[in-house]
Amino acid sequence: MRLITLIAGAALAFALAPLAFAAAESPAQDPLGSSRWGDMKREFFRDERVVFDERVKVSAPATAEDAMNVPVKVDASALAGVEEVLVFADFNPIVKALSFEPGRARSVLGFRLKLQQSTPVRAAARTADGIWHVGGIWVNTTGGGCTLPSTGAGSPEWEQRLNEVSARLWPRIDGGTRLRLQVIHPMDTGLAPGIPVFHIDELGVLLAGGEQLMMIRPAEPVAENPLFTIDIPPGILGTGVLKINGRDNNGNRIDAEVTQ
Repeated sequence: MRLITLIAGAALAFALAPLAFAAAESPAQDPLGSSRWGDMKREFFRDERVVFDERVKVSAPATAEDAMNVPVKVDASALAGVEEVLVFADFNPIVKALSFEPGRARSVLGFRLKLQQSTPVRAAARTADGIWHVGGIWVNTTGGGCTLPSTGAGSPEWEQRLNEVSARLWPRIDGGTRLRLQVIHPMDTGLAPGIPVFHIDELGVLLAGGEQLMMIRPAEPVAENPLFTIDIPPGILGTGVLKINGRDNNGNRIDAEVTQ
């Protein structure tokens, strides 16, 4: 009788072992251990292939003191054939921060982000083979960045300066060029009481011949008066001007030129 009991117990343990392994495997799939990763995967990637990849780097402060202006840098330049990069924050009320298509630029972008609470900030780079390579970092913050009104919303000045562009080019030590550009825009999320959503929809940077250097598609969580940093490889820029064009969700146009 005792032998039968032991055999039955062993059989039960063997039957449960795969279930226990599967339960332990699921959280290990996300290096950041976020309870929202499954939701993120369904929302953005569906049935597409997704891999966690340390070559996709997200840099941000471990603790952000200003939840309305969190500096973030995304660098997927270690991957070949990057066609699109998507940036999102698991626990933001508006999850998608922005996307960009590198074009002739390096697949690197610096910008500032609004965060509502502590959250993973992730970048997913889609390569030419259709695979999404995901990297990320946890950012801790006291929060509230997405539901506070922009400072521009309460100032009459933004109406005169709306979509005004300022930009500058610097030489890089690798022989390339760094472009930093800022657009005057309140970037309202629509989550502050009485203030409708109002943000830049797309911002294109073109070479003198019309070829796309980078296309940026900001969403509501990008910080007010967005500031973007773009790295241009050696031999790409030439001697001509860069053209900046785009629009916001109300149809207001953005048009500017940057000279060396």
